[in-house]
This record gives sequence, structure tokens and C-alpha cells, in this order.
Amino acid sequence: MSAKGKVEIIERYCKGCNICVEFCPTQVLEMDLFTVKAAKPEACIACMQCELRCPDFAIKVEKIA
Repeated sequence: MSAKGKVEIIERYCKGCNICVEFCPTQVLEMDLFTVKAAKPEACIACMQCELRCPDFAIKVEKIA
């Protein structure tokens, strides 16, 4: 079984740059006007690319069993 993740988005930090959406390999994230949202949170594999690439620290990923 592969790792899963829980995505937390801190909307007040998000500037809508779209970087996290572009780096997500499982298309968990999408833009909702000017902020990101987790459209498919169940698809998160905890790769951490969104958290690592976000320049505004607006995303946190927690690895879950």
C-alpha cells in the first residue's frame, strides 16, 4: 500500500501562483479563482511537492498510514 497524505491549505497565505497545482503528480489540487483547493484529497500520495514548492508556505501535507 502506498503512502497517503492529508493536505491542509492555509487560504490567507495563498497568492494563487498555481505552482503547487503544476507540481502535483496526482492532480489533487486545482485553482478556485485566486486560491488553491484540494479537489481530490483522496488521491494525495504524500509526495510533498506542493508543500516544498509553495513560495508562501500555504500548504502543509501530513503523512498518514
